[in-house]
Amino acid sequence: MKKFLVTLLAALLVFSLCACNAPERPTETAETTTESDLAYITEKGTLVIGITDYEPMNFKDESGEWTGFDTEFAYLVGEKLGVDVEFIEIDWDNKQNELNSKSVDCIWNGMTLTDEVMSSMETTKPYVINAQVVVMNADKVSEYADVDSLKDLKFSVEAGSAGEEALTENGIENFTAVNTQADALMEVASGSADACVIDITMANAMTGEGTSYEKLTAGLPLTEEEYGIGFRKGSDAAKGVDEIIDELKADGSLEELAEKYELTLAD
Repeated sequence: MKKFLVTLLAALLVFSLCACNAPERPTETAETTTESDLAYITEKGTLVIGITDYEPMNFKDESGEWTGFDTEFAYLVGEKLGVDVEFIEIDWDNKQNELNSKSVDCIWNGMTLTDEVMSSMETTKPYVINAQVVVMNADKVSEYADVDSLKDLKFSVEAGSAGEEALTENGIENFTAVNTQADALMEVASGSADACVIDITMANAMTGEGTSYEKLTAGLPLTEEEYGIGFRKGSDAAKGVDEIIDELKADGSLEELAEKYELTLAD
């Protein structure tokens, strides 16, 4: 029995030494993976895009189909990549989770290139110039010429948006966060809020004469910014789309699209 125990202990010692000297297997993490996100998209044959209803970037036409600057832009990119394009309406405040879980491949919806966005996503170069503006009843705009004059107003703003960030950075705390920029406009139109902060592109498209919000208008701008497309952090798809953006600028397609929707392209 004693001899058996001695033999067993010796065997365990040899096994332990071998295990200690064995080379460590690398742990695969999001930071070390070398998989191509662009290949993943092209192999499945579909670019899935997370959006919200945001005119003039992505909105539904009379037949219920998605249209708008970003929508048409995405179809042009999809054609260049040789893939179909699919749009999924998301909760904007949850966009990062949608991206990381691969529910969508990118966020492409007039997304402002904030520091937070650029640190958490792999973003393309800017493609359109934008601003965050205060929207209120047209007969009140002249009374609010600077940020200090806005402090007593009640605002509505899209949760997780550049508009919410602009309010916070300007020390304005009296606001209600809603699901979309369209909801923010509705709050002002109904009298539930005195003003909202939305993208100037949307303000120009949806307020004033001949629109659904004729009595509202854009007033004081709070920021100047640029739009970009967001992919998963480390994705090589952003660089691939950058190359296509350059092609579409060179052949005039993007400029024609910007003129159609009255937008200004970034340099």
